Amino acid sequence: MSLPLPLPLPLPLPLVLLHALPLDSSLWDGTARVLRAAGHQVLTPDQCGFGAAPPPDGPPSLDRVADGLARELDRQGIGEVALAGCSMGGYVAMAFLRRHPDRVRALGLLAARGTADSAEAAGRRLRFADAVLDEPARAGLVAATTPSLLGATTRARRPRLTARVGDLALAAPARSVAWAQRAIAARTDSTATLRAADLPAVVVIGAEDELVSLDEACRTAEALPRGRLVVLPGVGHLAPLEAPEATAEILAGLLAQARVRAEAEAAAC
Repeated sequence: MSLPLPLPLPLPLPLVLLHALPLDSSLWDGTARVLRAAGHQVLTPDQCGFGAAPPPDGPPSLDRVADGLARELDRQGIGEVALAGCSMGGYVAMAFLRRHPDRVRALGLLAARGTADSAEAAGRRLRFADAVLDEPARAGLVAATTPSLLGATTRARRPRLTARVGDLALAAPARSVAWAQRAIAARTDSTATLRAADLPAVVVIGAEDELVSLDEACRTAEALPRGRLVVLPGVGHLAPLEAPEATAEILAGLLAQARVRAEAEAAAC
């Protein structure tokens, strides 16, 4: 009597990391380094006119960014992924989940709310988008707004990192920043999409985040059927920069959850 052949183990799940506005994929350098050293396949694409990505065209829309990511994954022969995004990257991740749900096997949302902007918040974004295109005033605008991307502890203890974020923000193309702000302001509420996402998920918030509140992060986690909330002490809006090792540990745990679920699904077939 022949014995049944063992089922093949699921292939390692690629992890796609999407950066925040107005930075580029270098946001993830520290976290990606730790994850790759542990054997994970990690992709850190630049988005919509930042870093090496071409300038955005057409009306501002996160759906366009999400569909562009899908095309890039197709080009690389990648189907299903674990997807994590910080701030703007989180909003792109939610748009990707809504438009390409069968391709997402695990989800990480860092410093991103699941709801749409209020009219007041959207208005602030649109005014910023207009102001950032005023070249003579741009340096002052960046200097006034960039510190809020980091937590108070980071600003006090790590002045070099604060300066680096300011330099990256100033180097970002103004038109790309304006386009992205308008796209974020126009995004739809993702609560229904999150509620339908029966997959391993984690929501990460810095305890010192000045842009997304803990209550908002809690509501985002509660919308996800398998959502887990992680609060990072002494961290602001940019956990991958402020706490890269802790962020890597959280995402490694997410990948482990996704693998356990894939193995269970394979065994049930």
